[in-house]
Amino acid sequence: MTDIDWPALRDAAWVAMERAYAPYSKFPVGAAALVDDGRVITGCNVENASYGLVLCAECAIVSALYGPGKSENPRLVAVAVVDRNGDPLMPCGRCRQLLWEHGGPDMLLATARGVLTMREVLPDAFGPEDLTTRI
Repeated sequence: MTDIDWPALRDAAWVAMERAYAPYSKFPVGAAALVDDGRVITGCNVENASYGLVLCAECAIVSALYGPGKSENPRLVAVAVVDRNGDPLMPCGRCRQLLWEHGGPDMLLATARGVLTMREVLPDAFGPEDLTTRI
């Protein structure tokens, strides 16, 4: 899976962004991911009046990762997150942690600086293996 169609992934994220529910912030976000089983999954942000309980677009793709058609142990390979203009957005800290857990250090992320690995985006990350190796 070294040949990633980044324009198609960004386009899928943009289509997802158009479904966002962002009546409070007026900041719709879309995300798309290539999964190691070949699927492309998408998600958008969903706000609510309490603000703190917003579901980020990245949360939506992690949920979709385990949805219909999933393989035994699905992993995110490449992710694009975009704003209303289709420009890349850097995930927040919570979402970076989710992406790390479900894609690992070699997962690729489209950023304003270009495509980066999660290792570059979240150096010194804490992951599931730390729960077993540090006991």
